[in-house]
Amino acid sequence: MSESLGNVHNSVSTEQKTGWKKFLAFIGPAYLISVGYMDPGNWATDLAAGSQFGYKLIWVLLLSNLIALLLQSLSARLGIVRGLDLAQASKHAYSRFVNFCLFILAQIAIVACDLAEIIGMAIGLNLLFHLPLLWGVSITLLDTLLILFLMNKGMRKLEGFIVSLVFIVGVSFLTEMFIAKPSVVEIGKGFIPDILSGNALYIAIGIIGATVMPHNLYLHSSLVQTRKIDRSEEGIRSAIKFNLFDTTIALNLAFFVNAAILILAASAFFTRGFHQVAEIQDAYKLLTKIFGSMAPTLFAIALIAAGQSSTITGTLAGQIVMEGHINLRIAPWLRRLITRLLAIVPAIFTIIYSGGEALGHLLILSQVVLSLQLGFAVIPLIHFVSDKVRMGAFVINAKVKVLAWTCAVIIVGLNVKLVIQQLADWEKGGAISELVLYGLIIPVIVGITLLLVYVTLKPLLFKTPDKPNNVPHGIARAINHIDKISYHHIAIAIDFSHNDWESVSNAVMQGGKDAKYTLIHVVETAAATYHGANTMDMETQSDVSNLQTYVDELCNLGYDAHARIGYGGTATAIAEIVKSEKIDFVVMGSHGHNFLKDLIFGTTVNAVRHKVRVPVLIVKPGAK
Repeated sequence: MSESLGNVHNSVSTEQKTGWKKFLAFIGPAYLISVGYMDPGNWATDLAAGSQFGYKLIWVLLLSNLIALLLQSLSARLGIVRGLDLAQASKHAYSRFVNFCLFILAQIAIVACDLAEIIGMAIGLNLLFHLPLLWGVSITLLDTLLILFLMNKGMRKLEGFIVSLVFIVGVSFLTEMFIAKPSVVEIGKGFIPDILSGNALYIAIGIIGATVMPHNLYLHSSLVQTRKIDRSEEGIRSAIKFNLFDTTIALNLAFFVNAAILILAASAFFTRGFHQVAEIQDAYKLLTKIFGSMAPTLFAIALIAAGQSSTITGTLAGQIVMEGHINLRIAPWLRRLITRLLAIVPAIFTIIYSGGEALGHLLILSQVVLSLQLGFAVIPLIHFVSDKVRMGAFVINAKVKVLAWTCAVIIVGLNVKLVIQQLADWEKGGAISELVLYGLIIPVIVGITLLLVYVTLKPLLFKTPDKPNNVPHGIARAINHIDKISYHHIAIAIDFSHNDWESVSNAVMQGGKDAKYTLIHVVETAAATYHGANTMDMETQSDVSNLQTYVDELCNLGYDAHARIGYGGTATAIAEIVKSEKIDFVVMGSHGHNFLKDLIFGTTVNAVRHKVRVPVLIVKPGAK
């Protein structure tokens, strides 16, 4: 079976631990989830809610947090019990086409989330260092390096980094609460529910989208699998219990941060008559006027910390939905770069054509888009954890099922109301031409509605057995017998390092004296890149001489050896020689680079593996 986030799967041990040590072993996944609940997108919706409606929408925050707590606990249960993340479980339950559609919608949600992180980081850098917004947006591309570094260091280091950022955000707002001195009585009144309509409904749906984020459901079901647990019934129950503690603590912390932002906006802006503060920049300036320099500085620091922490979880979620839904696995840095570029484009266009002032509206829109995607993650999740056959003793009970479906109905119902309201506004105001409205927007809405109906009804009407676990690298086949393989023409990649003779030794062990050996070295100078075989600079002549020395020594030992020089790109040159010489086996020495050197210098071994159609033996430095 394909392991979700395979490089960190079962990497944190929880066995043979008791008491606090066991509790601490499970702490972590929900904190990575919680950062998505306090990202810059939440800031925009919370600021808009507090400045326009005072404390009146705190109950929406509380409702969103309770919904999130329920759904995230169900997501964790799915991952622990079935050992599948939400995307993998969907792949089993629905057709390939439906999974592709679900992937597209999940990807849109991740891009919308990433857009919020980009804008938040850019605004934070602008507020603290007066860096132009366009530069700030461009700089956010560099966090790909940070993500690669943290993933390379292991799950515990990644979680530690995230918790430290969450701590910065929490302390910043706790301090600001003492500065703002909000009304406790008015805060209490804000917990009383009220009827939503107009702009309040739009912001409330934005709050729900910013709080109950669809990609977090995919992510949580995967992250809980980083814990190695006892797979007995008692062990699984224990894991569910400790993950519920983890989720409750982390999401309540997220609720505190969101409530603090809304309360800060209400006490600092609404009560002073500033009712249209939806822009983070405006909030910063007003905080400066009202409270001096300390509060806005803490505000900007917390904004940068929230944006950076959230972007890491978005990367992991992108990897999960791509591998789970469409069975495609690519390098994490490339996955991250694609998501970031898709999010950067609308941010840059908004800054260029509408100015930085429009970024706040784009932030809120991104959260509404997130909310519109929620049904496609929530409804399949409820189906999966309600399945008695696959969940066994851990299937959710009737009360939890009723609560879960109630949450789904609330989310979908509010979204339907918003869509109808928005279509009516567009038609009445003439903001969009009839051709676009009836020729594009409405057909897309109809298609998405039909998909949601299918996703909802299919598991209820058709009980299908689990499909095979098709994983990105294929399915294992039965091994009946093993024949001896003889290689007749072996290539040895030579780079004139201390690894060369280890590569040569491993090659002759495969072919003996019956095989032919071609020693390959690629000249990578600028001249070689442009002039190829016509190059005869000093380095090329030296390399030719050194390679011939190796060949002569092998011939003296009784082996049939020859030399081939390649030019330009190493991987391409080696692949061309392998093809032209009809080589059937390749031996290469790995350089032993860490991830940063791989990023800078490239990974020749992996590139060659994907360019040739013959076996490749990789010899590590110091291998015996």
